[in-house]
Amino acid sequence: MAAPPIAPQELNRLLLDWYDRHRRRLPWRAEPGERADPYHVWLSEIMLQQTTVATVGPYFRRFLELWPTVEDLAAADLDAVLHAWQGLGYYARARNLHKCAQAVAGRHGGVFPDTEAELLTLPGIGAYTAAAIAAIAFDRKATPADGNFERVFARLHAVETPLPDAKPILRGLAAALTPDRRPGDHAQAVMDLGATICTPRSPKCMACPWHEPCDARQLGIAADLPRKSPKKQKPTRRGIAFWAVTPGGSVLLRRRPESGLLGGMMEVPSTDWTEADIALAEADAPVKGEWRLLPGLVRHTFTHFHLELAVAAASVAEQKVTDGAWVPLDRLGEHALPTVMKKVVTHALAQAGKQKR
Repeated sequence: MAAPPIAPQELNRLLLDWYDRHRRRLPWRAEPGERADPYHVWLSEIMLQQTTVATVGPYFRRFLELWPTVEDLAAADLDAVLHAWQGLGYYARARNLHKCAQAVAGRHGGVFPDTEAELLTLPGIGAYTAAAIAAIAFDRKATPADGNFERVFARLHAVETPLPDAKPILRGLAAALTPDRRPGDHAQAVMDLGATICTPRSPKCMACPWHEPCDARQLGIAADLPRKSPKKQKPTRRGIAFWAVTPGGSVLLRRRPESGLLGGMMEVPSTDWTEADIALAEADAPVKGEWRLLPGLVRHTFTHFHLELAVAAASVAEQKVTDGAWVPLDRLGEHALPTVMKKVVTHALAQAGKQKR
């Protein structure tokens, strides 16, 4: 027999009592009774998108060392920000982070807006991030429904509609339970519950504050929720990267356009990435030279597609370029190269080493 329903107030009491005993200590989280720093909350939320808490910790501390305030970050050089961001991926977040810092410093006097509506006007801040900042930093009644929220509420209410179709249903259920009192702690409590107890695999139901009222636990399907629609197969795109090296040991790098994938990052110049096969063509090369394809391919996977890059190499005289720079090999680490381009560099250097032996 199903347990009688529990009033929202009691659900919130159970959750907050659990949170007060088991809350995670995180570098960006205020101590009990202290007010959260909006800059810390915003910075952590941008970093945590598509990234784990364990990964973000060192990056968060490093950013605060380099740029203790939002005004400091706004005044920083974009290349320095992109360089410090290396390893977190999804580099559009870093570009928008910098733009947002400039907007807060320039339009708002270095003070973050405290409502969802105003936060949504800032670069790089969407519905989830606006709700998270409003709730956690300003204790506004807001519902940041991330993956933890979706999992917890899919199980609490036994919602079997697959994601992503279930998202509006789960957001509605989560919003209905968001309390007027301590909404920031409530939001962080749901996040902690999803991260430590109501985990994707092998949920620890006996330790959950919502053990009794959880519909999925009663039905024995907690571990099966939330259901997900089958993933679409990722296409494979292909291209050629051009490894141009001068006799003095400098390599040609080029900045990618600000908009689009890896926007604003430095790259080993390459062709467009297309699903068709690409043959080596002199017209595609960034500078003139006797180009040859190196053995092997560089493979990398992005969110929506797989990428295969052939690498063409040439020894060339250093020449003037309009959209690039010649960088000594021992100074490549000073530039914000995305992971796929680091793979290209590694591949090219390894093949060059083989040819010398």
